[in-house]
Amino acid sequence: MSTRSEPGHGRPDPGLSAIMSERSQLINLAYRLLGSLADAEDVVQETYARWYAMSRQRQEAIAAPGAWLTKVASRICLDLLGSARARRERYVGEWIPEPLPEPTEWINGRPGGTTADPADRVTLDESVNMAFLVVLESMTPAERVAFTLHDVFRYSFAEVAEITGRTPAACRQLASSARRRIRAARVPATPPARQAGIVRDFKRAWEARDIDALIGLLDPGATATADGGGLVSAALHPVRGAEQIARYYIEISDRTPDDMTILERTVNGRPGLVAQQDGVTVTVFAFDVAGDRITHIWAVRNPDKLRAWMPA
Repeated sequence: MSTRSEPGHGRPDPGLSAIMSERSQLINLAYRLLGSLADAEDVVQETYARWYAMSRQRQEAIAAPGAWLTKVASRICLDLLGSARARRERYVGEWIPEPLPEPTEWINGRPGGTTADPADRVTLDESVNMAFLVVLESMTPAERVAFTLHDVFRYSFAEVAEITGRTPAACRQLASSARRRIRAARVPATPPARQAGIVRDFKRAWEARDIDALIGLLDPGATATADGGGLVSAALHPVRGAEQIARYYIEISDRTPDDMTILERTVNGRPGLVAQQDGVTVTVFAFDVAGDRITHIWAVRNPDKLRAWMPA
């Protein structure tokens, strides 16, 4: 992003470093609110554009620039969430949040090294695992913003109220409603090492076309959801039930080209899988594991959502 110099002096804005240091926070916030890294980057760019559209005098009159940037970014996200529902109704098939790779392998949004600019990363914690993001998708825009700002980023309800244009009491109620949705969907946590082992066993059973082993790894009430966005082939509706999912994945395997490679990768902070063809990522699989069984599989195939997984 290009930045402005102080008018008439030809020297950098002395507050530039402080302003740009907020970028990481804004990316993290916008991604959690929107479930899309591409949209989050657009929001942050628009937020900074609004800041630099102001005169130096107006900028200097703002006591807390970071709070101003957060307020503007949150309001842009709130507007986008309001229009997103209409866009999702026109979306072909199921919509899944955009998956993210492990940040230690992320250079400018691309896997392959360890020198990524921290401002371009999303911090991976429990608030960005795929199961959590899917629950956020079920919330109203106001619930999602109030909950994320207060419970995830620890803003006070007074601050949330100023951002959303609602009363603190209303924001408290919105966050409480969102919390109930989270609790209703939450399953007992499985240790990461155990999750990784179960995902690895799923990979091996899938590659071996062992339908009985797949069924044994899946919860009887498991759900598998795919997102092709109408751009690539994908099931238009979720597949439910262990046997049905196992048979579905065996059918996929039977149609898979010989040069397809399945790799174990971290997806949104949890063990997952990535399918590559000729070195290009074509599908990212996220899993939710409860106990020793897989309860959800999300397969993102829409190439527009796989930019962060593409080679440089």
